[in-house]
Amino acid sequence: MITAAQMRAARALLGIDQRQLAALAGVSLPTIQRMEASEGTVRGVVGTLTKVVGALNAAGVELIGEDQPSTGRGRGVRLREPA
Repeated sequence: MITAAQMRAARALLGIDQRQLAALAGVSLPTIQRMEASEGTVRGVVGTLTKVVGALNAAGVELIGEDQPSTGRGRGVRLREPA
């Protein structure tokens, strides 16, 4: 659904810290910290993940899945495999 790296990158693009993301998503700060400390795909309660993804989307971040095209407009960053 979302990786820890995507969460950190999304926060960086928005210029917010973990505490602010927790407030936007309506979850606790330790929950955000735990999610961002994950290796690879974030694991957690589906409802919590949905809240975080919804908060990032509402704030203006488009999360792009593996091998998925971007349908949004504007500037962005996408991680690719090293050459």
